Amino acid sequence: MIYFNPLFLYVIITINLHHRKKTIVLKIFHSINDFESTKKTILTLGTFDGVHVGHKKILERVTQNTENGKHESLVLTFFPHPRMVLHGQSEVKLLNTIDEKIDLLEKIGIQNLIIHPFDETFSKLTAEEFVKTVLVDRFQIQKIIIGHDHRFGRNRTADINDLIAFGQQHDFEVEQISAQEIDDVSISSTKIRNALMEGNMALANDYLGYDYFLTGTVAKGKQLGRTIGFPTANLEIEENYKLIPRNGAYVVKSTINQKTVYGMMNIGYNPTVAGENLSIEIHYFDFDQDIYSQKIAVSILERLRPEQKFSSVDLLKEQLKKDKQTALNHINKRE
Repeated sequence: MIYFNPLFLYVIITINLHHRKKTIVLKIFHSINDFESTKKTILTLGTFDGVHVGHKKILERVTQNTENGKHESLVLTFFPHPRMVLHGQSEVKLLNTIDEKIDLLEKIGIQNLIIHPFDETFSKLTAEEFVKTVLVDRFQIQKIIIGHDHRFGRNRTADINDLIAFGQQHDFEVEQISAQEIDDVSISSTKIRNALMEGNMALANDYLGYDYFLTGTVAKGKQLGRTIGFPTANLEIEENYKLIPRNGAYVVKSTINQKTVYGMMNIGYNPTVAGENLSIEIHYFDFDQDIYSQKIAVSILERLRPEQKFSSVDLLKEQLKKDKQTALNHINKRE
């Protein structure tokens, strides 16, 4: 359930904790200045793009530190992505939209999420200013838990050693998650982005700890697929910063109207029928429902092949039949 409030957003979730159901209220703030708490906080900060396996190690440590109820868990993240602001990289593609990130973070059981607007003014805060005015005065920090390679402050000049020194000065704890604790694998959002741009879904999904997904609205297309026995749902993604994997055909899964459905998806330009614009089209197996204008999430399981141009629509149809059988074989192995 979602409740709107002028200052922040409540997302109520229920998790199973030590075999007892416990309701966690995720409070979402859209500015550091809006945050208030009567308790000291256990926090972490970062962009958390992808909310991947490495991120989860840190986030779960935060929630473990607040199980006694004495403190509240807090995640500080930023939007736009700092690289978009600091380096003018407006073309930076991200693994998650803001809504997708919220969905992933709430499942972990975080109590407070701040999505702070990252701008040049904020980027000019020195490390000392950030610690004193934000962590100490605003967040009432008890402990900060961060990755071993975290850097912060103006020009990212401060590191873990500086943070430990600030902790001693302002009486808060600093806990570092080492590379070894992240299964001796240096998992990074950049590596996941590269895997997706290569179409390597196995590697990307392994690093993420879940199947990479696209969220969008089903729109009407040219309806050419219907004429050859492969009707498709055309996915329109509003956020232009969302990373779309490499062009090609994929095996996919969605939950539609509380039912799991599998299918195959094409990302590309439909060269066989002289397509001009990039499109994302999903053909669901054994599915016949009107889902136009419905918002859906499409989990990408495996890449079948690159996009191809066929000399005729009949040859395209034959290839789609082969793709379907390959996809069904993959799905059967998963179940």
